[in-house]
Amino acid sequence: MIFFLNGLYVFFSSLLGFVVIMIFVAFFILGERKVLGYMQVRKGPNKVGIFGLLQSFADLLKLVVKYKFVFFQNRSLLSWGGICFLVFISCGYCVLFSICHLGVSCNYLVLWFLMITSLISYSLLAIGWGSYNKFVLLSCIRSAFSSVSFEACFLCIVILVGLLLGGYSVVCLLEYDWLSFLIFPVVYGVWLVGILCECNRSPLDYAESESELVSGISTEYCNVPFTCLFACEYLIMVVFSWFTSVLFFGGTYILGAILLHILFFIWSRATLPRVRYDKFVEFMWCYVILILVFSFFLVL
Repeated sequence: MIFFLNGLYVFFSSLLGFVVIMIFVAFFILGERKVLGYMQVRKGPNKVGIFGLLQSFADLLKLVVKYKFVFFQNRSLLSWGGICFLVFISCGYCVLFSICHLGVSCNYLVLWFLMITSLISYSLLAIGWGSYNKFVLLSCIRSAFSSVSFEACFLCIVILVGLLLGGYSVVCLLEYDWLSFLIFPVVYGVWLVGILCECNRSPLDYAESESELVSGISTEYCNVPFTCLFACEYLIMVVFSWFTSVLFFGGTYILGAILLHILFFIWSRATLPRVRYDKFVEFMWCYVILILVFSFFLVL
């Protein structure tokens, strides 16, 4: 009975965390459009609601209401499975977020985060393979292999944090002011580059490169499937901003660090030029791995 009540408590806490993150995602999208507008010397959305505050909700309603006949949908059940799997992965991130802030004792939460991150590649491949579009498949393969490149570096950083802390618990990171980015600034910079690729953001958005693909991974998707892809991408950005703040800053500065990393996502999209895919993969496997291995020797 106690186990059932604890599970129910975690479920509703995770559901609440999911709702909070999705509301934050809605205003994140609006804030990104406004900041990008001012960076490009123009105004962002300002018509729907006061100062355009309801623009994201209006866009969501428009996407959900739009309907496309099944006959014209060039997709298979595998694509729907990939989308549902991506939504499941996003919900898994929200569960970990809730468990960490509930204070549940778990010594392997960072490893669970790594495991959920490693599943994204499979969902991307299913989305590309089931869409019956060679350009979408090409973008999904590139994005999946880029995720694998990031996950190799992510594994090294997790091991590095485990060596410093003597474990893989996130609770202890939330209790103290960690500020490890001052100790390992190069590792922190490498991590920022990796999360840009993992979250499919410019200049490393290899699933939707405008100069090479029409619309990338979302070419054959509309209404609800497109909304799921779009929302999950921004939800993963918010979760990675939170996890980066926990991993490199600590508990006291976590809210300010989250806003700083979200601003970093927006700034990188507005200013940085796109990097060639082969150059990025070469950089991650030939240089970043060596930097992280050298960091192991510093810790030891």
